[in-house]
Amino acid sequence: MRRVAEETKKTDTETEESVSAEEPKPDAEQAKTAEKSAKKEKKSKKEAELEKLRAELEKTNDILLRTAAEFDNYKKRTEREKAGVAEYARAGIIKQLLPIIDNIGRAKSADKDSPEYLKGIEMIVKQFEGLADGLGIVEIAKPGDTFDPNFHEAVMHVEDENFGENVIAEVLQKGYKTGDTVIRTAMVKVAN
Repeated sequence: MRRVAEETKKTDTETEESVSAEEPKPDAEQAKTAEKSAKKEKKSKKEAELEKLRAELEKTNDILLRTAAEFDNYKKRTEREKAGVAEYARAGIIKQLLPIIDNIGRAKSADKDSPEYLKGIEMIVKQFEGLADGLGIVEIAKPGDTFDPNFHEAVMHVEDENFGENVIAEVLQKGYKTGDTVIRTAMVKVAN
């Protein structure tokens, strides 16, 4: 009986081995499942990261487009404002010129042989000079000044011992500037 028991035990052991050889071991199966789930997890993390980057890119593009549109609107608005300021400044200058224009019209219709006519012309010139001073307009050439091509335009040259070299001998047409901006260069005759 002992033998039968040993044979039965042997058969049971062989059967267990054959069954375990046919079925995968639980540890190998768990490892495969864990590996698959790790791959899926990595893939889902990558997809989540990719989706996050896409959303961030869309947000950045939206901000960029909005900023470009705002900048375009800003440029248009400032151009309109500059045009408005220029028109307002022009209107202010014209308003200051109107009394002078009125006086020129009166002088035109006045008796030119009258001594009052000359006084009227002198008053108009003073009005113009006052307007120029008020606007910050400065005359830039006087006889005896040193010639400067940035402010003066030499149209004639004379040899004169009374003047030094590169000195303005005569102003043929007055030049003006306001601040650092030259409105009109002066036409001058330069000596030596």
